[in-house]
Amino acid sequence: MSKEPIIIVSGEPNSVFLEIFFKSIKNNSYKSPLIIITSKKLLQEQMKELDFSIKINDIDKKVKDFSKLNNKKINLINVNYNFKNCFEKITSKSNKYIEKTFTIALKLMMQNNFSKFINGPISKKYFLKGKTPGITEYLAKKTNKKNKVAMLIFNKNLSVSPITTHLALKNVHKNISKQKIYNQVNLINNFYKKKFNRLPRIAITGLNPHCESNFKDSEEVKMIIPAINKLRLKNTKVNGPFPADTIFTKSLLKNYDVIIGMYHDQVLSPMKALFGFDAINITLGLPFTRISPDHGPNYSMLGKNLSDPKSLIQALKFLDK
Repeated sequence: MSKEPIIIVSGEPNSVFLEIFFKSIKNNSYKSPLIIITSKKLLQEQMKELDFSIKINDIDKKVKDFSKLNNKKINLINVNYNFKNCFEKITSKSNKYIEKTFTIALKLMMQNNFSKFINGPISKKYFLKGKTPGITEYLAKKTNKKNKVAMLIFNKNLSVSPITTHLALKNVHKNISKQKIYNQVNLINNFYKKKFNRLPRIAITGLNPHCESNFKDSEEVKMIIPAINKLRLKNTKVNGPFPADTIFTKSLLKNYDVIIGMYHDQVLSPMKALFGFDAINITLGLPFTRISPDHGPNYSMLGKNLSDPKSLIQALKFLDK
């Protein structure tokens, strides 16, 4: 096999993912073969409705020889999904279908020791149902890496990483610890050393406004500052804690490669304001490199053929190297 394939799970069937997939491969020059796991019927119907025309290469899910694959056609592993309209509303109807696509993909990854994995978005409300905060944690559980992973929203100019992911704000302070901060920094350092042969410059935010509070034993005092002090003794390029309302100013941003925040929107909101969809969601700590385009199902845009494929294109380019 000349080039390892990139395994792609399309995720929620009633999302914009297939649209951006068509746009991403329309004029592609990817060297890695792409294998998408989705419903053939759904893919064909959406392709027709969105006015794309790409031939399909059907692949058996038990395939063992990947050496002859190329990207002249869509390499497809079909998973049956019944629908009346190819642009239906998101409901729990698709849960079993989504679970099956992930099961097939993970089995394919583990049996062949593949390292390149992309998944489209899912509905946390319907598919996860509160069992796990997000797909980051879902995949960690499936691969026996629970509490050993980190979310990194990556852009070559700046990346961000939240200590807690899809949690209600009232629960964030309960889920911050010195150990989580150590683990997060170690995972990010290992990623940058392996991928770029260098240690990243990391800024860590506080939790409270201005990194202070009007009560004793704040999270900064109890956990964040002690964690940073310990990390700085280990020859890591870590500084903080910084107030979240100033760390994203131009004068400070130029000094850092990664900003670690205490909760999801604390770092993802400014990241998207700066870069839009020009970023990819990488899960660190899994047995393979998992990337998710940095967008949700976006049902409101379904069928309009107006969705921006930039994030998926960046994900494919990143894995194609």
